[in-house]
Amino acid sequence: MDAHHMLRTGVILLVLTALGGLVAAGFRFSGRPHPPTWLAMAHGLLAAAGLTLVLYVALVQGLPGNGWIGLAALLAAVLGGVVLNLGYHWKNLPLPVWLVLVHAVIAATGLALLGLAAWTPGAA
Repeated sequence: MDAHHMLRTGVILLVLTALGGLVAAGFRFSGRPHPPTWLAMAHGLLAAAGLTLVLYVALVQGLPGNGWIGLAALLAAVLGGVVLNLGYHWKNLPLPVWLVLVHAVIAATGLALLGLAAWTPGAA
């Protein structure tokens, strides 16, 4: 598989991650303190898989357009996700709504920039 297809595959995995994140946030916004553990773990594992592919492409070939900014935003979102998981979910504490929202906005911004970089004609 060439680097461009790997980048697109990574972005698709991150889109699936985002869908899982929306479901997870739905649990929090419906009044539950946090999503089920299996959902939080699946969300993190999909994110790790997608980011691994994107990081590989970034380090071996480079990223087109604003791909580097998107990757940086996604890595920042990872930090928020780790805080949500280890600082709250792991301790069985309610996830702070503000942190869920900040995590989601940063991740969505990064995903949009990376997606644009991956699907812009002639970018790779």
